[in-house]
Amino acid sequence: MGLYLLLQLFCLATTLDAIASQPLVKPGCPDKCGDVSIPYPFGIGDSCNIGVGGFNITCNNILPNPKPFWGDFEVLEISLPSGLMRIPNDISYQCYNNAGVLLNHSTTSLSLYEDYSFTFSETRNRFIAIGCDTVGLITDQITGQWGSDFTRGCVSICRRPDNMTDSSCSGAGCCQTEIPKGLKRFAVEFTSFNRHRNVSSFNPCSFAFLGEEDVFRFKPLDLEDTKLLERSRSIPVVIDWVIGNEGCEIARKNSSTFACVSENSDCYNSITGMGYLCNCSKGYEGNPYLTGGCQDINECEEDHQKTLCQHDCINLPGNYSCSCPKGYHGLHDDKRECIKDTNEFPVDHVVLGIGLSLLFLLIGSPSLYWVWRKRKLIKLKEKFFQQNGGLLLQEKISSCQSSTEPCKIYTTEELEKATKNYDKNQIVGQGGYGTVYKGILPDKRIVAVKKSKIGDESQIEQFINEIHILSQINHRNIVKLVGCCLEAEVPILVYEFISNGTLSQHIHDEGRVSSISLENRLRIAAETAGALYYLHSAASTPIFHRDVKSANILLDDNFTAKVSDFGASRLVPLDHTRITTLVMGTWGYLDPEYHQTGQLTGKSDVYSFGVVLVELLTGEGPVSSTRSQVNRSLSSYFLSSMKENRIFEILAEQVQEEGTEEQLIAVARLAERCLKLKGEERPTMKEVVVELEGLRRIHEHPREPKNREETENLLGETGASQGYTGNVSNGYSVDGHTLSALEIGR
Repeated sequence: MGLYLLLQLFCLATTLDAIASQPLVKPGCPDKCGDVSIPYPFGIGDSCNIGVGGFNITCNNILPNPKPFWGDFEVLEISLPSGLMRIPNDISYQCYNNAGVLLNHSTTSLSLYEDYSFTFSETRNRFIAIGCDTVGLITDQITGQWGSDFTRGCVSICRRPDNMTDSSCSGAGCCQTEIPKGLKRFAVEFTSFNRHRNVSSFNPCSFAFLGEEDVFRFKPLDLEDTKLLERSRSIPVVIDWVIGNEGCEIARKNSSTFACVSENSDCYNSITGMGYLCNCSKGYEGNPYLTGGCQDINECEEDHQKTLCQHDCINLPGNYSCSCPKGYHGLHDDKRECIKDTNEFPVDHVVLGIGLSLLFLLIGSPSLYWVWRKRKLIKLKEKFFQQNGGLLLQEKISSCQSSTEPCKIYTTEELEKATKNYDKNQIVGQGGYGTVYKGILPDKRIVAVKKSKIGDESQIEQFINEIHILSQINHRNIVKLVGCCLEAEVPILVYEFISNGTLSQHIHDEGRVSSISLENRLRIAAETAGALYYLHSAASTPIFHRDVKSANILLDDNFTAKVSDFGASRLVPLDHTRITTLVMGTWGYLDPEYHQTGQLTGKSDVYSFGVVLVELLTGEGPVSSTRSQVNRSLSSYFLSSMKENRIFEILAEQVQEEGTEEQLIAVARLAERCLKLKGEERPTMKEVVVELEGLRRIHEHPREPKNREETENLLGETGASQGYTGNVSNGYSVDGHTLSALEIGR
């Protein structure tokens, strides 16, 4: 017992000495500036950091309360284990008076070190915009500096302050969005629909900032210009830092520069894909970047003993051991109480009983385990079936059994086999609603398997809605639903596989731009319009798509259009022409009238289709940060060009080469009518279909106008207001029936 106590005292003394000498900075270097710790590899002064400029910290000792600075940025915290640094970030704002005149504004832009591995954390930060008439944008294009040409943003609108809730950044008064990985610089920009004129009494300003996720909690009082700015310094932005730009395996080969120098330390590759971090091994703590920096944790200290050992504890390097006192027996490292020894205790009976129990358990355990696993799997599938709206979906699936190719309910095993267990090499598309995999069914048919995000309950509603919509659709230019899986943890839909990518890829991706001729562009537009006309007028129940965009138009090998993604679509009662819904859609394609009123109509799809038509004509994206703020959206850019008679300056080169002047002006004017601000002034999808079919015939049998004056006479104001007035006396065939000139008011 005396020897045991001596060993305990020796271990305790050793641990206390180690803790007292545990280094966090290089010898002779300050470990703090004010209240902020500055651990190595950072350091105050050139000789105290790891030796590269990005890790040098300056301490401002002139202030009454000294503060550390990293370049021009004040440092709030540096963390070794997680590789992060927090700095304060100013809030950008624009304020207007009640007449919509800009009174004052301030926009923020930040740039990090280019030569070192410092990035704004995409996992710990969020871009947040606040206001009731606010569009906040974050871009990596700063004056004089060019990045990867990314722009993201969100829209925040509201009408009254009393219909908002605390801590909600879902678009009413406050919105938020993620930033991309590897961001080193950003600038904040604003735009406003009505310059706050309708909400100036309680919200005269727009605000936006990049800040640490979960630190900011929105309050309706923040809509006042002074309230939020008073809180601004408490919203930090998080910077991820790593060592170098190589992974552990390569960096370890160069022992002279490898940073994980402490014994009992481990190297970890950065999740950003560049550089690495060091951490102390399990059972040790301290600074892994310094020799001797990782010291043993004494698990036998008073704070740990009750949870580690029921009786005596012995500290070991990187570990600990439990033991029973004399007169007791028990297992080492077991938290069960030690049992007092007695002469009458039947040890042999206990050993025999344990042996027989283990034997029976060994023989019967495989069968028991298999039965248990089977029952658990069945219950889990039943749970997912109910969670995914199984009863309702079964009814919807049965309703599409009358189609030529009936829908099928797949098992999880069938879809796992078809997608090679959802191998990442099978991914053909990713978006906000989940991931699409290429799959091969046992009958060799190729399908697209759409799997929603795990843990996102909002996807269940989208899943049910998409089946509800697609179960009522049978059209050659709408992607076909093959079946679904109801027993998986996340909703899974199975579609026909469309092999040639999206229209957006063919218009905007380098190497594909010239792949679509003008003839194909007009046909794709006509087929898309025909599909939307079918949804609006020919389906058993009218359907508004609500997210028409080039990324949702798939193309097969013959460039035949297939409209897809009906997760946001809505069925319309037969006696209604509009419905009130939560505003959904994609920025750049969104109908401004729908955005302002929340009233969804068929003309909302017409507006979005108009943007797609302009994409086909110009090859431009729906939103571009390279254009001026006024013309940032493609619709504004196009309409201003039409108004100023500059349309041929923005048309794609291939479109101009293949089309006649008369034809191109007619298509442009059709797009202009689709983009009217008032929905009642836009054409119906039926009128769009007929006009596009007529314009396609012009392309098949072109005639050159004698001069520009003749073109303008042919396509004058009357034509612009009523659409193409070519030969429609015999009608055009749309989805199996003829639309005559009389039907469209000609």
